[in-house]
Amino acid sequence: MGKSGSLNLAKRKLWNWISLMMVLLSLLFQPAYCQQCRIQRCNSEYVASTSPSGGLQDEGGAPPDVDFCTALRAYSLCTRRTSRGCHGDLTYHAALLSIRELFSQHNCSSDGPTSPAKAPSTSRPAAAQLCDYESRALAQGPAGRHKKYAHCGLFGDPHLRTFRDEFQTCKVEGAWPLIDNRFLSVQVTNVPVVQGSSATATSKITVIFKAYEGCTEQKVYQATTEDLPSAFQDGTRGSGRGGGSEAGSLWISEQSGGPGGRQVRLQARHIGTSIIVRRVGRYLTFAIRMPEDALEPAEESGGLQLCLRGCPRNELIQEHTLHHQGPPSVPQGRPGLPPPHQPAYSVERATTKCRETLQVEDVYFQSCVFDLLTTGDPEFSMAAFGALEDLKALPPSRLKQTLPWTPSNVPDNRDTKDSGAQNSAQATTHTILLLTLLAALLLV
Repeated sequence: MGKSGSLNLAKRKLWNWISLMMVLLSLLFQPAYCQQCRIQRCNSEYVASTSPSGGLQDEGGAPPDVDFCTALRAYSLCTRRTSRGCHGDLTYHAALLSIRELFSQHNCSSDGPTSPAKAPSTSRPAAAQLCDYESRALAQGPAGRHKKYAHCGLFGDPHLRTFRDEFQTCKVEGAWPLIDNRFLSVQVTNVPVVQGSSATATSKITVIFKAYEGCTEQKVYQATTEDLPSAFQDGTRGSGRGGGSEAGSLWISEQSGGPGGRQVRLQARHIGTSIIVRRVGRYLTFAIRMPEDALEPAEESGGLQLCLRGCPRNELIQEHTLHHQGPPSVPQGRPGLPPPHQPAYSVERATTKCRETLQVEDVYFQSCVFDLLTTGDPEFSMAAFGALEDLKALPPSRLKQTLPWTPSNVPDNRDTKDSGAQNSAQATTHTILLLTLLAALLLV
Protein backbone atom coordinates (compact mmCIF):
# COMPACT_ATOMS: atom_id res chain seq x y z
CA MET A 1 0.00 0.00 0.00
CA GLY A 2 2.89 2.30 0.80
CA LYS A 3 4.38 1.80 -2.63
CA SER A 4 0.97 2.21 -4.29
CA GLY A 5 0.34 5.47 -2.45
CA SER A 6 3.74 6.82 -3.42
CA LEU A 7 3.15 5.84 -7.06
CA ASN A 8 -0.24 7.57 -7.12
CA LEU A 9 1.30 10.68 -5.57
CA ALA A 10 4.01 10.70 -8.26
CA LYS A 11 1.39 10.30 -11.00
CA ARG A 12 -0.63 13.20 -9.60
CA LYS A 13 2.50 15.37 -9.51
CA LEU A 14 3.33 14.45 -13.10
CA TRP A 15 -0.24 15.16 -14.22
CA ASN A 16 -0.18 18.53 -12.46
CA TRP A 17 3.04 19.48 -14.24
CA ILE A 18 1.61 18.38 -17.61
CA SER A 19 -1.54 20.43 -16.98
CA LEU A 20 0.55 23.45 -16.04
CA MET A 21 2.59 23.04 -19.21
CA MET A 22 -0.55 22.91 -21.38
CA VAL A 23 -1.96 26.05 -19.77
CA LEU A 24 1.30 27.95 -20.20
CA LEU A 25 1.64 26.84 -23.82
CA SER A 26 -1.94 27.87 -24.60
CA LEU A 27 -1.26 31.29 -23.07
CA LEU A 28 1.96 31.54 -25.03
CA PHE A 29 0.35 30.88 -28.41
CA GLN A 30 -2.96 32.62 -27.84
CA PRO A 31 -1.81 36.15 -28.87
CA ALA A 32 -0.39 34.93 -32.17
CA TYR A 33 -3.65 33.17 -32.96
CA CYS A 34 -5.84 36.10 -32.01
CA GLN A 35 -3.87 38.44 -34.27
CA GLN A 36 -4.77 36.42 -37.35
CA CYS A 37 -8.40 37.55 -37.69
CA ARG A 38 -9.56 40.86 -36.26
CA ILE A 39 -13.02 41.02 -37.74
CA GLN A 40 -14.53 41.62 -34.28
CA ARG A 41 -12.54 44.83 -34.03
CA CYS A 42 -13.90 45.96 -37.41
CA ASN A 43 -17.44 45.14 -36.27
CA SER A 44 -16.99 47.08 -33.02
CA GLU A 45 -15.58 50.15 -34.76
CA TYR A 46 -18.43 50.17 -37.28
CA VAL A 47 -21.12 49.81 -34.60
CA ALA A 48 -19.52 52.62 -32.58
CA SER A 49 -19.30 54.95 -35.59
CA THR A 50 -22.93 54.38 -36.64
CA SER A 51 -24.54 54.37 -33.20
CA PRO A 52 -26.85 57.29 -32.25
CA SER A 53 -24.28 58.47 -29.73
CA GLY A 54 -21.82 58.79 -32.56
CA GLY A 55 -24.12 61.20 -34.36
CA LEU A 56 -25.23 58.87 -37.18
CA GLN A 57 -28.81 57.79 -37.62
CA ASP A 58 -30.06 55.07 -39.93
CA GLU A 59 -33.23 56.47 -41.40
CA GLY A 60 -34.82 54.10 -43.86
CA GLY A 61 -35.93 55.69 -47.09
CA ALA A 62 -33.84 58.84 -46.55
CA PRO A 63 -31.16 59.96 -49.03
CA PRO A 64 -27.74 58.41 -48.46
CA ASP A 65 -26.06 59.98 -45.43
CA VAL A 66 -22.51 61.07 -46.30
CA ASP A 67 -21.24 60.23 -42.80
CA PHE A 68 -22.95 56.84 -42.85
CA CYS A 69 -21.39 56.03 -46.24
CA THR A 70 -18.01 57.13 -44.88
CA ALA A 71 -18.37 54.77 -41.92
CA LEU A 72 -19.46 51.95 -44.24
CA ARG A 73 -16.43 52.46 -46.48
CA ALA A 74 -14.18 52.41 -43.41
CA TYR A 75 -15.85 49.17 -42.32
CA SER A 76 -15.26 47.65 -45.76
CA LEU A 77 -11.61 48.77 -45.74
CA CYS A 78 -11.06 47.26 -42.28
CA THR A 79 -12.45 43.88 -43.38
CA ARG A 80 -10.24 43.86 -46.48
CA ARG A 81 -7.16 44.54 -44.40
CA THR A 82 -7.85 41.59 -42.12
CA SER A 83 -8.95 39.22 -44.90
CA ARG A 84 -5.68 37.26 -45.00
CA GLY A 85 -6.26 35.64 -41.62
CA CYS A 86 -10.06 35.37 -41.81
CA HIS A 87 -10.75 33.00 -44.71
CA GLY A 88 -12.16 30.34 -42.39
CA ASP A 89 -14.03 32.70 -40.05
CA LEU A 90 -17.83 32.66 -40.39
CA THR A 91 -18.16 36.09 -38.74
CA TYR A 92 -15.86 37.54 -41.41
CA HIS A 93 -17.93 36.10 -44.30
CA ALA A 94 -21.14 37.28 -42.67
CA ALA A 95 -19.65 40.78 -42.46
CA LEU A 96 -18.81 40.73 -46.19
CA LEU A 97 -22.41 39.86 -47.09
CA SER A 98 -23.74 42.56 -44.75
CA ILE A 99 -21.42 45.20 -46.25
CA ARG A 100 -22.57 44.45 -49.82
CA GLU A 101 -26.22 44.67 -48.74
CA LEU A 102 -25.69 47.96 -46.88
CA PHE A 103 -23.89 49.55 -49.84
CA SER A 104 -26.86 48.70 -52.06
CA GLN A 105 -29.54 49.50 -49.48
CA HIS A 106 -28.21 53.00 -48.69
CA ASN A 107 -27.00 53.75 -52.24
CA CYS A 108 -23.45 54.42 -51.02
CA SER A 109 -20.51 54.66 -53.39
CA SER A 110 -17.47 52.47 -52.68
CA ASP A 111 -15.24 55.40 -53.71
CA GLY A 112 -14.71 58.24 -51.29
CA PRO A 113 -13.33 59.13 -47.88
CA THR A 114 -13.12 56.52 -45.13
CA SER A 115 -12.81 58.93 -42.19
CA PRO A 116 -15.35 61.55 -41.07
CA ALA A 117 -14.83 65.26 -41.48
CA LYS A 118 -13.80 67.32 -38.47
CA ALA A 119 -16.21 69.77 -36.94
CA PRO A 120 -16.32 73.26 -38.50
CA SER A 121 -14.63 74.64 -35.38
CA THR A 122 -11.30 73.07 -36.35
CA SER A 123 -8.53 75.16 -37.91
CA ARG A 124 -9.07 73.70 -41.41
CA PRO A 125 -12.39 73.38 -43.24
CA ALA A 126 -13.87 69.88 -43.21
CA ALA A 127 -13.94 69.69 -47.01
CA ALA A 128 -10.24 70.51 -47.20
CA GLN A 129 -9.38 67.64 -44.86
CA LEU A 130 -11.61 65.16 -46.66
CA CYS A 131 -9.85 66.00 -49.92
CA ASP A 132 -6.33 65.83 -48.50
CA TYR A 133 -4.95 62.33 -47.98
CA GLU A 134 -2.12 63.53 -45.74
CA SER A 135 -4.53 65.34 -43.40
CA ARG A 136 -6.79 62.28 -43.22
CA ALA A 137 -3.79 60.10 -42.41
CA LEU A 138 -2.61 62.43 -39.64
CA ALA A 139 -6.12 62.42 -38.17
CA GLN A 140 -5.80 58.66 -37.66
CA GLY A 141 -3.07 59.15 -35.06
CA PRO A 142 0.27 57.27 -34.89
CA ALA A 143 -0.81 54.69 -37.47
CA GLY A 144 -1.58 57.40 -40.00
CA ARG A 145 1.79 59.06 -39.56
CA HIS A 146 3.49 55.89 -40.81
CA LYS A 147 1.61 55.44 -44.07
CA LYS A 148 3.71 53.70 -46.71
CA TYR A 149 4.04 54.64 -50.37
CA ALA A 150 4.90 52.57 -53.45
CA HIS A 151 6.58 53.58 -56.74
CA CYS A 152 6.08 52.27 -60.27
CA GLY A 153 7.96 53.37 -63.38
CA LEU A 154 7.91 52.47 -67.08
CA PHE A 155 10.60 53.74 -69.43
CA GLY A 156 12.81 52.81 -72.36
CA ASP A 157 12.48 49.52 -74.20
CA PRO A 158 10.32 49.30 -71.98
CA HIS A 159 11.69 48.56 -68.54
CA LEU A 160 9.26 48.20 -65.67
CA ARG A 161 9.76 48.81 -61.98
CA THR A 162 6.72 47.42 -60.16
CA PHE A 163 5.11 48.54 -56.91
CA ARG A 164 6.96 45.62 -55.30
CA ASP A 165 10.33 47.01 -56.44
CA GLU A 166 10.81 44.26 -59.02
CA PHE A 167 12.62 45.13 -62.26
CA GLN A 168 11.59 43.61 -65.57
CA THR A 169 12.20 44.14 -69.27
CA CYS A 170 9.18 43.34 -71.41
CA LYS A 171 7.94 43.36 -75.00
CA VAL A 172 4.27 44.31 -74.32
CA GLU A 173 3.49 45.71 -77.75
CA GLY A 174 0.06 47.32 -78.02
CA ALA A 175 -2.22 48.61 -75.24
CA TRP A 176 -1.63 47.39 -71.67
CA PRO A 177 -3.07 48.36 -68.26
CA LEU A 178 -0.52 49.62 -65.77
CA ILE A 179 -2.92 50.38 -62.90
CA ASP A 180 -6.62 49.81 -62.26
CA ASN A 181 -7.88 50.37 -58.72
CA ARG A 182 -10.77 52.17 -57.02
CA PHE A 183 -9.19 55.59 -57.53
CA LEU A 184 -7.54 55.68 -60.95
CA SER A 185 -6.72 53.72 -64.09
CA VAL A 186 -3.61 54.01 -66.24
CA GLN A 187 -3.14 52.45 -69.67
CA VAL A 188 -0.11 52.63 -71.97
CA THR A 189 0.38 51.84 -75.64
CA ASN A 190 3.76 50.55 -76.82
CA VAL A 191 4.90 50.52 -80.44
CA PRO A 192 7.95 49.02 -82.24
CA VAL A 193 11.00 51.27 -82.18
CA VAL A 194 12.83 50.24 -85.37
CA GLN A 195 12.14 47.86 -88.20
CA GLY A 196 13.67 44.45 -87.74
CA SER A 197 13.75 44.62 -83.92
CA SER A 198 11.17 43.56 -81.34
CA ALA A 199 12.12 46.56 -79.19
CA THR A 200 9.10 48.66 -78.20
CA ALA A 201 8.60 51.99 -76.45
CA THR A 202 5.64 53.92 -75.04
CA SER A 203 3.82 56.18 -77.48
CA LYS A 204 0.59 56.89 -75.55
CA ILE A 205 -0.41 57.17 -71.89
CA THR A 206 -4.00 57.54 -70.63
CA VAL A 207 -4.72 58.36 -66.98
CA ILE A 208 -8.28 58.30 -65.62
CA PHE A 209 -8.87 59.81 -62.17
CA LYS A 210 -12.15 58.35 -61.00
CA ALA A 211 -14.77 60.49 -59.30
CA TYR A 212 -14.21 60.94 -55.56
CA GLU A 213 -17.25 61.95 -53.55
CA GLY A 214 -17.07 65.54 -52.36
CA CYS A 215 -13.61 66.17 -53.86
CA THR A 216 -13.42 65.75 -57.63
CA GLU A 217 -15.35 64.58 -60.63
CA GLN A 218 -13.84 62.10 -63.09
CA LYS A 219 -10.94 63.54 -65.07
CA VAL A 220 -9.04 62.08 -68.03
CA TYR A 221 -5.49 62.94 -69.04
CA GLN A 222 -3.94 61.65 -72.26
CA ALA A 223 -0.41 62.12 -73.60
CA THR A 224 1.02 61.02 -76.94
CA THR A 225 4.36 61.32 -78.68
CA GLU A 226 2.92 64.25 -80.66
CA ASP A 227 1.28 66.04 -77.72
CA LEU A 228 2.20 66.24 -74.03
CA PRO A 229 -0.64 68.51 -72.82
CA SER A 230 -0.65 70.42 -69.55
CA ALA A 231 -4.44 70.05 -69.17
CA PHE A 232 -7.08 67.36 -68.93
CA GLN A 233 -9.07 66.37 -71.98
CA ASP A 234 -11.87 68.75 -71.03
CA GLY A 235 -9.41 71.68 -71.12
CA THR A 236 -9.25 72.23 -67.36
CA ARG A 237 -6.03 72.11 -65.34
CA GLY A 238 -7.57 71.23 -61.99
CA SER A 239 -10.60 69.91 -60.17
CA GLY A 240 -12.16 70.21 -56.76
CA ARG A 241 -11.80 72.86 -54.11
CA GLY A 242 -9.60 75.69 -55.33
CA GLY A 243 -10.13 75.04 -59.06
CA GLY A 244 -6.97 74.76 -61.13
CA SER A 245 -4.59 75.99 -58.45
CA GLU A 246 -2.56 73.85 -56.10
CA ALA A 247 -5.25 74.37 -53.46
CA GLY A 248 -7.50 71.96 -55.37
CA SER A 249 -7.87 68.21 -54.98
CA LEU A 250 -6.42 67.47 -58.42
CA TRP A 251 -4.20 69.59 -60.64
CA ILE A 252 -1.57 69.56 -63.39
CA SER A 253 1.71 71.44 -63.50
CA GLU A 254 4.32 71.60 -66.25
CA GLN A 255 8.10 71.80 -65.99
CA SER A 256 10.44 72.91 -68.73
CA GLY A 257 12.59 70.44 -70.57
CA GLY A 258 16.04 69.43 -69.43
CA PRO A 259 18.34 66.41 -69.63
CA GLY A 260 15.41 64.17 -68.72
CA GLY A 261 13.02 65.67 -71.27
CA ARG A 262 9.90 67.82 -70.92
CA GLN A 263 7.61 66.65 -68.12
CA VAL A 264 4.09 67.10 -66.79
CA ARG A 265 3.19 66.36 -63.19
CA LEU A 266 -0.28 65.30 -62.10
CA GLN A 267 -1.03 65.74 -58.39
CA ALA A 268 -4.04 64.01 -56.81
CA ARG A 269 -4.01 65.29 -53.25
CA HIS A 270 -7.26 63.55 -52.29
CA ILE A 271 -5.61 60.12 -52.78
CA GLY A 272 -2.02 61.11 -51.93
CA THR A 273 -0.80 60.31 -55.44
CA SER A 274 1.75 61.97 -57.74
CA ILE A 275 2.40 61.10 -61.41
CA ILE A 276 5.17 62.29 -63.73
CA VAL A 277 4.84 61.86 -67.50
CA ARG A 278 7.91 62.70 -69.61
CA ARG A 279 8.52 62.99 -73.30
CA VAL A 280 12.07 61.94 -74.04
CA GLY A 281 12.85 62.19 -77.73
CA ARG A 282 10.09 60.41 -79.63
CA TYR A 283 8.69 58.43 -76.69
CA LEU A 284 7.10 58.74 -73.26
CA THR A 285 8.00 57.61 -69.75
CA PHE A 286 5.73 57.16 -66.74
CA ALA A 287 6.28 57.25 -62.97
CA ILE A 288 3.82 57.17 -60.06
CA ARG A 289 3.93 57.28 -56.26
CA MET A 290 0.80 56.35 -54.33
CA PRO A 291 -0.14 54.93 -50.90
CA GLU A 292 0.22 51.18 -50.52
CA ASP A 293 -3.26 50.97 -48.99
CA ALA A 294 -4.74 52.26 -52.27
CA LEU A 295 -3.22 49.61 -54.55
CA GLU A 296 -5.96 47.00 -54.22
CA PRO A 297 -7.49 46.24 -57.66
CA ALA A 298 -10.95 47.48 -58.49
CA GLU A 299 -13.71 44.85 -58.32
CA GLU A 300 -14.34 45.17 -62.05
CA SER A 301 -10.63 44.93 -62.88
CA GLY A 302 -9.58 42.04 -65.09
CA GLY A 303 -6.63 41.37 -62.82
CA LEU A 304 -3.87 42.37 -65.25
CA GLN A 305 -1.93 45.34 -63.91
CA LEU A 306 1.71 45.65 -64.91
CA CYS A 307 2.61 47.95 -61.99
CA LEU A 308 1.06 45.61 -59.45
CA ARG A 309 1.79 42.14 -60.84
CA GLY A 310 4.48 42.69 -63.46
CA CYS A 311 4.46 41.63 -67.10
CA PRO A 312 2.97 38.30 -68.19
CA ARG A 313 5.59 35.58 -68.53
CA ASN A 314 5.18 35.31 -72.27
CA GLU A 315 5.93 39.04 -72.57
CA LEU A 316 9.09 38.98 -70.44
CA ILE A 317 12.48 39.14 -72.11
CA GLN A 318 13.96 36.23 -70.21
CA GLU A 319 17.43 36.73 -71.60
CA HIS A 320 17.75 40.15 -70.03
CA THR A 321 17.67 40.14 -66.25
CA LEU A 322 18.37 43.39 -64.46
CA HIS A 323 21.07 42.73 -61.88
CA HIS A 324 22.48 45.12 -59.31
CA GLN A 325 26.01 44.43 -60.50
CA GLY A 326 27.66 43.29 -63.70
CA PRO A 327 27.10 44.27 -67.32
CA PRO A 328 23.72 43.79 -68.96
CA SER A 329 23.23 40.93 -71.37
CA VAL A 330 21.86 41.38 -74.86
CA PRO A 331 18.95 38.97 -75.46
CA GLN A 332 19.78 35.99 -77.60
CA GLY A 333 17.21 35.16 -80.23
CA ARG A 334 15.86 38.71 -80.29
CA PRO A 335 16.07 40.09 -83.82
CA GLY A 336 18.81 42.66 -84.26
CA LEU A 337 18.73 45.88 -86.20
CA PRO A 338 19.11 46.03 -89.97
CA PRO A 339 22.73 45.88 -91.17
CA PRO A 340 23.08 49.65 -91.86
CA HIS A 341 22.28 50.37 -88.20
CA GLN A 342 23.84 47.35 -86.57
CA PRO A 343 27.25 48.89 -85.74
CA ALA A 344 25.69 52.01 -84.16
CA TYR A 345 26.66 50.95 -80.65
CA SER A 346 29.12 48.40 -79.42
CA VAL A 347 29.09 47.37 -75.76
CA GLU A 348 32.03 49.69 -75.06
CA ARG A 349 30.49 52.65 -76.82
CA ALA A 350 27.07 52.12 -75.21
CA THR A 351 28.71 51.88 -71.79
CA THR A 352 30.62 55.12 -72.39
CA LYS A 353 27.48 56.89 -73.58
CA CYS A 354 25.47 55.86 -70.52
CA ARG A 355 28.25 56.92 -68.16
CA GLU A 356 27.89 60.46 -69.48
CA THR A 357 24.49 60.77 -67.83
CA LEU A 358 24.33 58.00 -65.22
CA GLN A 359 27.12 58.07 -62.69
CA VAL A 360 26.36 54.80 -60.87
CA GLU A 361 26.29 51.45 -62.64
CA ASP A 362 22.95 50.33 -61.25
CA VAL A 363 19.82 48.85 -62.86
CA TYR A 364 19.06 52.14 -64.61
CA PHE A 365 22.55 52.20 -66.06
CA GLN A 366 22.13 48.60 -67.27
CA SER A 367 18.79 49.51 -68.85
CA CYS A 368 20.46 52.38 -70.66
CA VAL A 369 23.18 50.14 -72.11
CA PHE A 370 20.65 47.47 -73.04
CA ASP A 371 18.46 49.96 -74.91
CA LEU A 372 21.37 51.43 -76.88
CA LEU A 373 22.48 47.95 -77.95
CA THR A 374 18.99 46.84 -79.05
CA THR A 375 17.73 50.08 -80.63
CA GLY A 376 20.76 52.14 -81.57
CA ASP A 377 18.78 55.22 -80.47
CA PRO A 378 20.85 57.58 -78.24
CA GLU A 379 17.67 59.18 -76.86
CA PHE A 380 17.05 56.03 -74.84
CA SER A 381 19.94 56.89 -72.56
CA MET A 382 18.01 59.97 -71.45
CA ALA A 383 14.91 57.85 -70.76
CA ALA A 384 16.85 55.93 -68.10
CA PHE A 385 18.16 59.21 -66.67
CA GLY A 386 14.65 60.65 -66.48
CA ALA A 387 13.33 57.50 -64.80
CA LEU A 388 16.04 57.75 -62.13
CA GLU A 389 15.18 61.42 -61.56
CA ASP A 390 11.52 60.45 -61.14
CA LEU A 391 12.52 57.84 -58.57
CA LYS A 392 14.30 60.55 -56.59
CA ALA A 393 11.27 62.85 -56.84
CA LEU A 394 8.71 60.12 -56.02
CA PRO A 395 10.57 57.65 -53.78
CA PRO A 396 8.82 54.62 -52.27
CA SER A 397 8.87 54.19 -48.50
CA ARG A 398 11.09 51.11 -48.84
CA LEU A 399 13.84 53.05 -50.54
CA LYS A 400 16.51 54.51 -48.31
CA GLN A 401 17.25 58.19 -48.72
CA THR A 402 20.70 57.51 -50.17
CA LEU A 403 20.34 57.95 -53.92
CA PRO A 404 21.22 57.16 -56.64
CA TRP A 405 20.53 53.47 -56.39
CA THR A 406 23.37 51.35 -55.05
CA PRO A 407 23.61 47.65 -54.12
CA SER A 408 23.96 48.60 -50.45
CA ASN A 409 20.46 50.06 -50.26
CA VAL A 410 18.55 47.73 -52.56
CA PRO A 411 15.08 47.20 -51.05
CA ASP A 412 14.55 43.62 -49.94
CA ASN A 413 11.10 42.29 -50.80
CA ARG A 414 11.67 39.61 -48.22
CA ASP A 415 11.25 42.09 -45.35
CA THR A 416 7.71 40.99 -44.64
CA LYS A 417 8.56 37.32 -44.89
CA ASP A 418 11.66 37.77 -42.76
CA SER A 419 9.62 39.58 -40.13
CA GLY A 420 7.18 36.69 -39.97
CA ALA A 421 10.03 34.21 -39.81
CA GLN A 422 11.65 36.16 -36.99
CA ASN A 423 8.39 36.21 -35.03
CA SER A 424 8.01 32.47 -35.55
CA ALA A 425 11.61 31.90 -34.46
CA GLN A 426 11.08 34.01 -31.35
CA ALA A 427 7.96 32.03 -30.45
CA THR A 428 9.90 28.79 -30.93
CA THR A 429 12.73 30.07 -28.73
CA HIS A 430 10.29 31.03 -25.99
CA THR A 431 8.70 27.60 -26.20
CA ILE A 432 12.07 25.86 -25.89
CA LEU A 433 13.01 27.99 -22.89
CA LEU A 434 9.69 27.26 -21.24
CA LEU A 435 10.02 23.52 -21.81
CA THR A 436 13.56 23.61 -20.46
CA LEU A 437 12.38 25.37 -17.32
CA LEU A 438 9.57 22.91 -16.78
CA ALA A 439 11.87 19.95 -17.31
CA ALA A 440 14.24 21.34 -14.71
CA LEU A 441 11.39 21.74 -12.24
CA LEU A 442 10.26 18.17 -12.85
CA LEU A 443 13.74 16.88 -12.06
CA VAL A 444 13.90 18.69 -8.74
